[in-house]
Amino acid sequence: MVDDQLRLRTGDSALHSWFVLFMRFVALVCLAGGIYYWMRLIGLYPGLLWRFDLMPWQWQTVSVSLAVALPIVATGLWIRASWGAVLWVITALAQALIYTIFARSFEYFPALAALNVGFLLIYIVFRIGLFMQGKRALATPVR
Repeated sequence: MVDDQLRLRTGDSALHSWFVLFMRFVALVCLAGGIYYWMRLIGLYPGLLWRFDLMPWQWQTVSVSLAVALPIVATGLWIRASWGAVLWVITALAQALIYTIFARSFEYFPALAALNVGFLLIYIVFRIGLFMQGKRALATPVR
């Protein structure tokens, strides 16, 4: 009887299910981004900087970093690991800065920056909602 009183409800709520779907969608977007940067590295990019040796050093650094980081981020987000979310926040902020503030060295692509910031804001709203839901679950006694 005491065990039943101490046990917490662990059933996934609708909010948690939507959060998992959102994180998996972001993981797929990150995987697509990683494939895009790998395509740039191996020369399948149709733009001016279509080969690694033709890129300026800034693009070489960013392309290699994101080509390696984004598939790792996608894996971490898919399995819902805490390090996946941390790496995702770092790479999303880096991409937002690269394509807006540092556009003189790279390129101006505000749509990608807005997408990253939008995903981050949705993530924050989900985390606040899950925190509040967990707080309510701890406040209600188990019967």
